[in-house]
Amino acid sequence: MFANKSLSSGESPRSQRGAIDLALSKNGNKAAQTPSTISDSTQKAGDFVGEAERDVVAENEAQGKSSTWRTVWEILNWTPPNCRWDPDRPPQFSMSMNVLFAFAAGFTVANLYYNHPILNLLAKDFNVRYEQVAQIPTVMQAGYAAGLLFLCPLGDLLPRRPFVCGLVGLTATMWLILCLTNDLNTFTAISFIVAITTVTPQLMLPLVGDLAPPSRRAAALSVVVSGLMLGVLVARVLSGTISNYTSWRAVYWMALVLQYIIFVLLWLFMPDYPATNPGMNYFRILLDIVKMLGRHPVLVQACLAALLTSAPFTSFWTTLTFLLAGEPYHYSSLTIGLFGLIGISGMLMSPIYARTVTDRFVPHFSVFFGLSLSLIGVCLGTYTGTFTVAGPVLQALLTDFGNQTAQIANRSAIYSVEPKRRNGVNTAFMIFTFIGQLIGTAGGNHVYARAGWIGSGSMSVGFVSAAICVMLARGPWEEGWLGWSGGWSMKKKDRESADGKTKDKPLHGPGKVEESKRGTNEKMLDELAAEEGRGSPLEEGIKIQHEETHTATKDKAR
Repeated sequence: MFANKSLSSGESPRSQRGAIDLALSKNGNKAAQTPSTISDSTQKAGDFVGEAERDVVAENEAQGKSSTWRTVWEILNWTPPNCRWDPDRPPQFSMSMNVLFAFAAGFTVANLYYNHPILNLLAKDFNVRYEQVAQIPTVMQAGYAAGLLFLCPLGDLLPRRPFVCGLVGLTATMWLILCLTNDLNTFTAISFIVAITTVTPQLMLPLVGDLAPPSRRAAALSVVVSGLMLGVLVARVLSGTISNYTSWRAVYWMALVLQYIIFVLLWLFMPDYPATNPGMNYFRILLDIVKMLGRHPVLVQACLAALLTSAPFTSFWTTLTFLLAGEPYHYSSLTIGLFGLIGISGMLMSPIYARTVTDRFVPHFSVFFGLSLSLIGVCLGTYTGTFTVAGPVLQALLTDFGNQTAQIANRSAIYSVEPKRRNGVNTAFMIFTFIGQLIGTAGGNHVYARAGWIGSGSMSVGFVSAAICVMLARGPWEEGWLGWSGGWSMKKKDRESADGKTKDKPLHGPGKVEESKRGTNEKMLDELAAEEGRGSPLEEGIKIQHEETHTATKDKAR
């Protein structure tokens, strides 16, 4: 080929020979390179095989992770036979279940308060300034608020048993890091995450509203609320006492054990209940919380009352330390901490009061009673607390019991507005409560720094008085936003109702049994009768029975 090309180009024979030699040398070079090319191909094939093997390994690892998560989900979703849902025989809401929910609520919310008495020990152990660890309670409160807003509404969307067990298990597992870490930033970040998942109490309360008969709802709620408040108190007492004798980490190890005990107890004994709104969209549920405030005046009234009563409550407990540590008392931190024990009496009295009074009258009655006690307590503590310790003692006793009484009564009322959206209702209520707590903490410290104990106490008197005005603006029988239409009576018109007027039944309790007993055939007959313009077979039977009775009476008269 090269010779022909040379001849056609007019080259000499020597040039042609040179071209041929050059071509042969090139072919020889190519032939010499062939082993290297084969080696490259072999290397590429090996790389391909190695890459395929890595893909297989990665796929196996992904499947392993998937199977691990599937195993975790199956464990959480497994239900003991005695707790499985049976629509024909729904589980009864018993006192033992009520106490279990109270125990879980109390020692779960305690996670937020273990660090309060030991901040100085944390600063020493992490070798940082006190101001750096002082942010931990604030971070945890922010996390708890995020959990209230974004996790609690899921209680209306998901089955409660696996959801609650999953949150408790996740909280306990993350808590292990708090027990082991030596880095403050890690400790703070994990504290925030743990606070988000520590919303079990706010899932328990709507669940009790679902399960308890309306005539017993206030009493059942009072048991869980008392457990919750007791958890706040016990957390501080246990933390301060244990850290006095051992390391602060012993407090956190104890909390870890308690969390796993709660997980095991709920996993073994918490009944399974179907989701109340399985088809709803999560973002629609969040939006509906805002819309509910525009639909239900009683919810807005209860939320405003909660905001106005939680502000003086937190203001009192925030500024009490300054009063007792200064003139004329000069109490030690241990003595000041013991003031928290005063609240135990109110916690023990609340279930008794709810059972004997709240469940017998409309919620308005107990709200007024509780707010009146709070107002008396705040006035006594504010205007006598600078010269006698009896004032703060009476304020702690009366405001604790009064606030708890008013809160339980308001919860009993608002859980009737939308029975299938009680977690959303509770979220709205708790958001207002949380805002009130922030106002009370910040406002109480600010006013105390400028006007002292009497100034901050006078602010609290104004808050409680405003709460009473909110309740006076709308009566118990009023359907609109303002007024007292329907009368001033505080007695329930319907003793089986939670608020005295709403015909609501427990979503998963005995009230559903009769409906579930109606079989598919009966329901199909009802639908067919409705299409034909007739009544249901039961209604037709009653009608025929009345006609036969009327005919027999006429015949007898003749």
